[in-house]
Amino acid sequence: MRSNTPSLAPGFTLFPSLKPPHTTLFFHQIFVLILTFLAYASFHASRKPPSIVKSVLGPTFQTDSTSNDTGWAPFNGPEGTHRLGELDLAFLTSYAIGMYFAGHVGDRIDLRLFLVFGMMGSGILTIIFGFGYWFDVHLLGYFIGVQVICGVFQSIGWPCVVSVVGNWFGKEKRGLIMGVWTSHTSVGNIIGSVVASGVLEFGWGWSFLVPGILIIVVGILVFCFLVVSPDDLGFEMMSSGREIEMSGGEENVANLEKVESEEAGLLENKDSDSLAAIGFLEAWRLPGVAPFSFCLFFSKLVAYTFLYWLPFYIRHTAVAGVHLSHKTAGILSTIFDIGGVLGGVLAGFISDVIDARAVTSVTFLLLSIPALILYRIYGSVSMVTNIGLMFLSGLLVNGPYSLITTAVAADLGTQDLIKGNSRALATVTAIIDGTGSVGAALGPLLAGYISTRGWNSVFLMLIFAIFFASIFLVRVAKTEIGRMVSEGKELGSSVTAS
Repeated sequence: MRSNTPSLAPGFTLFPSLKPPHTTLFFHQIFVLILTFLAYASFHASRKPPSIVKSVLGPTFQTDSTSNDTGWAPFNGPEGTHRLGELDLAFLTSYAIGMYFAGHVGDRIDLRLFLVFGMMGSGILTIIFGFGYWFDVHLLGYFIGVQVICGVFQSIGWPCVVSVVGNWFGKEKRGLIMGVWTSHTSVGNIIGSVVASGVLEFGWGWSFLVPGILIIVVGILVFCFLVVSPDDLGFEMMSSGREIEMSGGEENVANLEKVESEEAGLLENKDSDSLAAIGFLEAWRLPGVAPFSFCLFFSKLVAYTFLYWLPFYIRHTAVAGVHLSHKTAGILSTIFDIGGVLGGVLAGFISDVIDARAVTSVTFLLLSIPALILYRIYGSVSMVTNIGLMFLSGLLVNGPYSLITTAVAADLGTQDLIKGNSRALATVTAIIDGTGSVGAALGPLLAGYISTRGWNSVFLMLIFAIFFASIFLVRVAKTEIGRMVSEGKELGSSVTAS
C-alpha cells in the first residue's frame, strides 16, 4: 500500500455503514463514478456563463434589427468581439498553464483536498465575476483578472478526477466506461447553459452567481464522500486484475496481510522510485503522449470555439429568417452538447470493440468536416435542420475529444512501459489535456477576431484545425491497423491449423 495514504473522507465517519463490510467494491466504484461525474459537470457548468452572456455584453450586429440591447462596456464597442475573445484567452491560457502544474502537484498530495480546493476557488471566482453586474464594473482589467485566477482553479479539476477514476478501474472496457463517464463535460455544459439562460432575464450577474453556488455545493459533497483509491477503504486492486475485498473478518484480514507481505518482497526488487511521481519530460517521452496531445490541441480548439461562441453565433444568425432571443439561443446551443454526450459514449464503445483509439478518433474527426460544412450552409434553413445538423456536429466533434481526454490519457498513464507506476496518471493526463487547453485558448480568441470578417471564415478555421488534428494521429492509426491485420492473420492461421 502507499505510505502516504490520505485521510478518509469525513462522510464515512458520519455514515459508517458506507464502509466495508457493509458495502462492496462495486458499490464504491459506482459511487466514485457518480461523485466525480458531478464534480466535473459542475466545473463545466461554471465555465458556461461567459458564452451565454456574450450576446448581452457584446455589440449588436446591424443585421439583428429586433435587438434593443446596448451591451456592456467595455465589450459593446466596435471591437467588442475582440475584447470578448481576449476574455476567453485570459481564462483558457491560465487554465492551460495551470493544468501542467496541477497534474504535477496532484501526483504528490491528497487528491480529494486538492480537488475541493479547485472547486471552491472556481465557485468563488465565478461569483466575483458576476458581482461586476451589481457593482456596475466596466473595467476590462477586472474581468480579465478574475478570469485568469479562475482558470488556475479550474485547471485543478481534470487531472484529479481522471486520476481518481483511473485508481478505481482497470483497462478492460475502459473506453466504454470513460465514454459514459466523460459525458459529464457535455452534461455540465447543458446544465450551465440552461441555468445561465434561465436567469439571464433578471440580469447577467445571476448567470454567474447560480453556477458558482452550484460548484461550491458539489465541492462540499466531494469533501465529505470522495475516496481517492480502493486502498483507502481496504480494497486492494491487484496488477493482475484481481481484487481483494475486505469484509472485516479476521480471516480476510489475515489473507490480505499475507498477500501484502508476498508483494512486499517483489516491490523491494523494483526501483525505489517505482511508485514515485513520474517526471514531466519523462512523461512527454512515453509512446503516444505527444501525438495524442497535439491532436487534442486542435480538437479542443474546435470544441471550445463552439463552447464559447455557439450561443452568440445562434443569436446573430437568423434561423428561418428569424433572430432568436438570448434565452432561446442559449438553450438551443445545448443540442450540440447533447450530441456530444452520445459522441463520447459511441467513440468509447467503438474504440473498445476494435481496440483502436487512434483509428476511432481519426474516423470521427474526418466525418466532422462535412458535418460542419452542412451546418454552416443549411443550419439557417429551418429549426429542424439547425437542430439535426448541430446534434450531428456535436456528436462527431466531441467524440474524439472525449476519448482522448479520458480513455487514451488513462491508457497512456498506466502503460506497461512505466512498470505499473499509477502515480504517473495525473501527470500524463495533465500533459495531454494541458496541451489541448492551449488550443482551447487559441480557438475562441481567433473566433472573436475572425468573426468580424464573417462566420464563413470561422468555420474554415475550424475545418483546417480538424484536418491537422487528424494528421497527428495518422502514424498511430497506421500502427493500430497493422496490429489488427496481424492479429487477424494469426487468428486465421490458428483456426486453419485446428
